[in-house]
Amino acid sequence: MKSRFNWIASFLAVLITLIGGIGYSNTQVQAAKKDSGVLKIGMEANYPPYNWTQTNDANGAIPIEGSKSTWANGYDVKIAKILGKKLHRKVVAVKTEWDGLLPALTSGKIDMIIAGMSPTAERKKAINFTKPYRRGTFVVITKNTSRFANAKKLTDFKGAKLTAQQGTFHYDLIKELKGAHREPAMRDFSAMRQSLISGTIDGYVAEDTESTSFKLVDPDIKAVPISKMPGFHVSEEESVSSIGIAKSNKKLLKEANAILATIPTSERTRLMTEAVKEQPKTDSKSKNGKKESWLVSTWKQYGGMIMSGIGMTLLLALVGTIAGFFIGLLVGIIRTIPTPTTRGKRWALNFIKWLLSVYVEVFRGTPMMVQAAVIYYGIAQFWHLNINRTAAALIIVSINTGAYLAEIIRGGIISTPEGQFEAASALGMTHNQRMWHIILPQAIRNCLPSITNEFIVNIKDTSVLSIISVSELFFVGTTIASQTFKFFPTYLMISAIYLILTFTITRIFNLIERKLEGKKNYNLMANQVQVGTPKDAEANN
Repeated sequence: MKSRFNWIASFLAVLITLIGGIGYSNTQVQAAKKDSGVLKIGMEANYPPYNWTQTNDANGAIPIEGSKSTWANGYDVKIAKILGKKLHRKVVAVKTEWDGLLPALTSGKIDMIIAGMSPTAERKKAINFTKPYRRGTFVVITKNTSRFANAKKLTDFKGAKLTAQQGTFHYDLIKELKGAHREPAMRDFSAMRQSLISGTIDGYVAEDTESTSFKLVDPDIKAVPISKMPGFHVSEEESVSSIGIAKSNKKLLKEANAILATIPTSERTRLMTEAVKEQPKTDSKSKNGKKESWLVSTWKQYGGMIMSGIGMTLLLALVGTIAGFFIGLLVGIIRTIPTPTTRGKRWALNFIKWLLSVYVEVFRGTPMMVQAAVIYYGIAQFWHLNINRTAAALIIVSINTGAYLAEIIRGGIISTPEGQFEAASALGMTHNQRMWHIILPQAIRNCLPSITNEFIVNIKDTSVLSIISVSELFFVGTTIASQTFKFFPTYLMISAIYLILTFTITRIFNLIERKLEGKKNYNLMANQVQVGTPKDAEANN
């Protein structure tokens, strides 16, 4: 038994060292890279023709940080490459969800935001903007068959169910369309396109470039221009796209403005036209021209991304559950230590228990998505530690899992029959001896189903880490759906993969549980004492 717990202690030490080493080394690498001639550009890489993700470096695509199998391209990338060339810095895309772009910039994780962002007054309070690099007009994108497709004036949209991207001023523009119903804002253009196709909305407000891009893959949509309709008002700053730069980096702002001034309007138009032509195609023809099934063509084109996403999901779930188990074990043990008799020790223990209670309540009482955003961006912004997103994700999943398992293990310890404690005490065992040799082996075995369940939950809950752009399975699925515009089959495939993962893990842990239970018959005296009548004994002989 002693050797078993020595092994556990050694494993815990190695695990903590490994996780700490990952975080430290990545922090050091990030710090070293900050002035190494790399220009980090924040973008969604999910908004064609401004920016998108592709599986090769064709057409001058730039690498996406943290990935060896994906690249970014689009109009924003072309502008970024001009800036990088003039600044003599290598351009790298940092793929980040729209809501994470501002925190990524203010926390120093990226140097610029080039993502079709408008320099609104609210955003100017947080960051600086360059002169515009793109001017657009606004449209309502709807179906050709919609009764709103032939709208000529703003009031013609009365009764229309309209939406726009969350966190953009486009959503406020719906107020200009008198009588239109503002549906809840959506996370990205992929979601809005799917909602329009499925009929849950009548249309959405966007720039004209979005309609151009959408029409290439779905000719049944129509863009209704609203910018020139009588009564439509939009400020100058809201009709343009600019580059976002941190307020502390005035030198980069000045340099970027000087470079943008050298790019004529004709060149910008040419770059956008080029981007529209180069955006990912969605046909499923093989090299010999024959039509392939969607599943086959998707795996041929995106199989590497999907396998990478599965690997990241399993890594986060496995390491997070193992590290969380040891955190929960430590917290559970401390919270069940008997109250000392001396005042000083009693106060110290009560204070530690209070701190651990706070930890458990905070991490059980807040969503993991919020914890991820606070830890990943907050540490960088307030302590200036630029932790790698994978290391941050491992830390987040581990401490979140630890909070849940702490209560599970504490419950397992408390539920151990009182007679076990009394018998161990009668044998002269100390509290530590009782805990390690008698109580914990039983408690952990009894908690194994709950630990298995936590592992299953972690496999699914890693999807919320898309808020910090960790390329796990759901994040990859969202990228594929936005590239192929096959939303239902893509998410159905991703759901099937999650089901296969959870089903397999469940069966593996069920097998482990049966092995730990051992034999059901523990009558050790059966082979030594014969029970029964003399006739039975003679019959046995």
